[in-house]
Amino acid sequence: MTPPSPLSLASLTPALTAPAPDGSSVPRPTPARLRLGTRRSALALAQSGMVADELRARLGVEVDLVHIVTEGDRNKAAINQLGGTGVFVSALRDALLAGEIDLAVHSLKDLPTAQPEGITLAAIPPREDVRDVLISPSGRRLAELGPGARIGTGSARRAAQLLALGLGLEVVAIRGNVDTRIKKAIDGEVDAVVLAKAGLARLDRLDAVTEILDPDVMLPAPGQGALAIECLIAATAPTGVTTGCPVAPDGNVTGADGSATPGSGVEVPLAGLLRFVLDDAPSSVAVRAERAFLAAIEAGCTAPVGALARVVPAAGGASTSRGQMSADERSRQPAGGSGQPSRAGEVCLRAVVASPDGGTVLRRELIGPTADPEALGRRLADDLLSAGAHTLMGTR
Repeated sequence: MTPPSPLSLASLTPALTAPAPDGSSVPRPTPARLRLGTRRSALALAQSGMVADELRARLGVEVDLVHIVTEGDRNKAAINQLGGTGVFVSALRDALLAGEIDLAVHSLKDLPTAQPEGITLAAIPPREDVRDVLISPSGRRLAELGPGARIGTGSARRAAQLLALGLGLEVVAIRGNVDTRIKKAIDGEVDAVVLAKAGLARLDRLDAVTEILDPDVMLPAPGQGALAIECLIAATAPTGVTTGCPVAPDGNVTGADGSATPGSGVEVPLAGLLRFVLDDAPSSVAVRAERAFLAAIEAGCTAPVGALARVVPAAGGASTSRGQMSADERSRQPAGGSGQPSRAGEVCLRAVVASPDGGTVLRRELIGPTADPEALGRRLADDLLSAGAHTLMGTR
């Protein structure tokens, strides 16, 4: 995949005139533009490029990618030494508040659960596969690696769950982009690495995968596989761009379908426009449950905590989100529940909290209505806190 070109002065300079039929020049309307802030790693550019392409296709706007360097990019220390949550996010949010960009694209699992003043989480596009994968140059699956095998990961969540398997694995802390981590395995620094399948899919690197890890073995991070689109609450859409759907008196975009048309003169909030164009309802509901759980459990993105929500599709239908589970996962009844299949309009949320050494693992699962996924997340957090989750995480 060829990464999108960085922002340049030339890309910001539109052609101001166009030839008329008689050969003279007539003014050409300046095309509407959006400045999309992104980290400059290959994965970040691939993800931001996907969002930019969707905005260009649906809204007919020009989208310029603005590269932002974050603290997590500059400092190669372990994430938990950098303060964990937000090290890949703060600089992008600062750029939003400074008016340097119009919207920002994040990996949602990197996003702190507390929303800063003036900024809104406008949209969550269709989620990719949530699962983790094993990459082993020897071709051995996780259970075949044997005691003493060195597994590379920079995640406390993955490390704790790997150690909890009781396979005698040695977990080695590593950092770096996808290619750097895979190279560590190829060069023999470690026997295998564990990465998110979503990132490999977006980079067209699924050929490197040795084994897809079932969520029963490796529950993913809250929000894994999802993207987050942020903008200023007060921002409005570029002049001359609205959707073809009705716009309410307050400027919110309404309707189920529609494409961009030249401006109707109605000022539309940018957040509403982004939500209309980019947001995927099943992905949004699932992520809201997971993030509410993460906030209530009072754990950051570096804690040994995993959570995964699954929206139950209507009978005979299927979720529109790519980011739920494999077919066998979707058909599986919830563990520890009533034994009855979940009804449509429900979300199943399961979570794990482990001690860093994997010696103690707490798992819980709840089912609740999709109308209030945040309440479900808080209830599940309360259950785990009552069972001693704070002690496992070392926060009490």
